[in-house]
Amino acid sequence: MSTERNASPADEPQTFTPPVGLPPRAKRTHIHLPARHNAKLQQVLETVQADEELYALWHAQNVNAVTRLGMSDHGPVHMQIVANLALHLLRLLVKHGVTPSAVKDHGMDYDDAEVIVTLAALLHDIGMSIHRANHEEYSLIIADRKLPGLLAPAYPDVGLRTLVQSDILHAIIAHRAGGRPFTLEAGIVRVADALDMAKGRSRIPFEQGEINIHSVSAMAVESVQVEEGEKKPIRVHIILRNSAGIFQVDSLLKEKLKGSGLEPYIEVLAESTGHEEPLVRIFEI
Repeated sequence: MSTERNASPADEPQTFTPPVGLPPRAKRTHIHLPARHNAKLQQVLETVQADEELYALWHAQNVNAVTRLGMSDHGPVHMQIVANLALHLLRLLVKHGVTPSAVKDHGMDYDDAEVIVTLAALLHDIGMSIHRANHEEYSLIIADRKLPGLLAPAYPDVGLRTLVQSDILHAIIAHRAGGRPFTLEAGIVRVADALDMAKGRSRIPFEQGEINIHSVSAMAVESVQVEEGEKKPIRVHIILRNSAGIFQVDSLLKEKLKGSGLEPYIEVLAESTGHEEPLVRIFEI
């Protein structure tokens, strides 16, 4: 007797098919920042939220980073975190009497400086939608095209808008390795980018088996808190679940802080919880 039977759908190998296009709006990460009576910033944020192409670029840069390269998140969540950190850093510095470069050099007001750090933070990695290598330069190309539309509702005067755009582009290129920020705002974005290192933010390479000092030290960071300092205006308090995280602080944050122009204003304290958690039990070569 023959035991052959027709194959059923359940017998077919199951493969994952990614959804076509962008996720529906209800499932997207929406940018939320405290505008605090800054009408210009509020207008810019509304324009950002309504820009479908901008979200598509964030989505594309994250696909390149996470899906194709196995890196940590570099999509809209990273943009949201860095923008919030940048805005918080700027406001703490202003509270302690530090004058933003846009105010000092262009005669703008503090609201304009907030727009500059926010948009620079939201666009600093946009070039990763093209490629990881030299993404800072690609970010300039895309941002230069996007910024007039994002800024126009809040800055109808073309001269003022151009000055704001120029400082945003400078902050974007200055966040690269070896970048030399000329402005306080650019230094803020550079440091804010490095501060996105809290628990789980760098887990993807580690969980995919990329076990090295970079992935292990990234996983060792429990939390990052930015608060008013005692010796300096800003205190960055980093809690480590394992002392391996010292490498992350020393190699990444220290490198971004060095030359940022923010060295006189920021103190960094990294401390272990006191209970070492083994992240890697066996390592073989």
